[in-house]
Amino acid sequence: MGAVLLLSACSATAGEQPDAAPTEESAPASTTPASPGPDPASEPRPAQDVAVVANELDHPWDVAQAPDGTLLLDERGGGLTAVLPDGTVRPLDADFGDLFATGETGLMGLVLDPGFAQDRRFYTCQGVEEGGGAEIQVTAWTVDPGWTTATRVDDPLVDDIPVNERTGRHGGCRLRFDATGSLLVGTGDNAVAANAQDPGTLAGKVLRVDPATGEAAADNPFLGRPDADPRVLTYGHRNVQGLAVRPGSGQIYAAEHGPRRDDEVTLLRPGGNGGFAPQGPGYGEFVPMTDLSLPDAMPATWASGEPTIASSGATFLVGEQWQAYEGLLLLGVLKDQGVLALRVAEDGTLLEQFRLPELEGAYGRIRTVQQGGDGALYVTTDNGDGEDQLLRVTPR
Repeated sequence: MGAVLLLSACSATAGEQPDAAPTEESAPASTTPASPGPDPASEPRPAQDVAVVANELDHPWDVAQAPDGTLLLDERGGGLTAVLPDGTVRPLDADFGDLFATGETGLMGLVLDPGFAQDRRFYTCQGVEEGGGAEIQVTAWTVDPGWTTATRVDDPLVDDIPVNERTGRHGGCRLRFDATGSLLVGTGDNAVAANAQDPGTLAGKVLRVDPATGEAAADNPFLGRPDADPRVLTYGHRNVQGLAVRPGSGQIYAAEHGPRRDDEVTLLRPGGNGGFAPQGPGYGEFVPMTDLSLPDAMPATWASGEPTIASSGATFLVGEQWQAYEGLLLLGVLKDQGVLALRVAEDGTLLEQFRLPELEGAYGRIRTVQQGGDGALYVTTDNGDGEDQLLRVTPR
């Protein structure tokens, strides 16, 4: 892999390269993309510059920026890479000998500890082969100051997250920290009908745990309920692909994939129900993405309608340098290839939606968008075959 420091507003369109088994996130994009709806923006939109920071990657899943400016990213098939402030791209020595990587599942979410400057600690969410089977686990690591070696220190921190061992479908698995310092874990339902609505399983949930112990955070909503796992914050989810915490308010938004329609973004509330409840033979997913008749159902802030676009990683933009874009909730878009911008009111009501023109179809499938500590937007593509890139987006 190499580093490229070229600024551009767009590039040649990358062809979609789906996973071996077609899924809602990898099916070919519709020839008539879902309409972004009305666009009430009152200010001119600032132009963006796009730089390719690293290339020759393969399904990079998540990215985080350390206080020294180094970017840490992971790849679904296994492997951690550091991009140093001087542009050096360095694979880290790390043990992934037990990685379970099938279909959508592999090495997935990654996040740095809020105290990373002192403890050098970070977390990954990954499929793991164990005891003749497989599951999904959250692992805590440390990395040396020279960015050469990552070492497992809590292995696992969270275990017993179910996985679809046959196909890897609906494996989740996004990690973020909330405003209290608790670790959030978004999981998928494994394409198993009973999982989402069962508070006793960790599949189809958003979990909230103590990052030091992996145990339930102190004020979680299901503490003391014999039928529920105390680590659960919300349940009733199909496949959580993005988590974003709104600066200033602490609100948590989840992005997930819908079945035949309605990818959704939802403002979470503790104990809330994402509303997905498959019924009928097999997986039975020909149901509404959110059934508002279910107990504690949380209405979606945004839904794609039909067809789905496969919304993925999410982040809020902060900083006056973003001008009219400040405060937007951005989402990576896999199937329809780009970045979706949502402007959301304080109560979670959708005010505006549009696509970022510089990234629309220009780099292929977008897995993750994440604002770095330097204020820039970092973007991972998801096209496969060693053709993926890490991008840096800044206002012109």
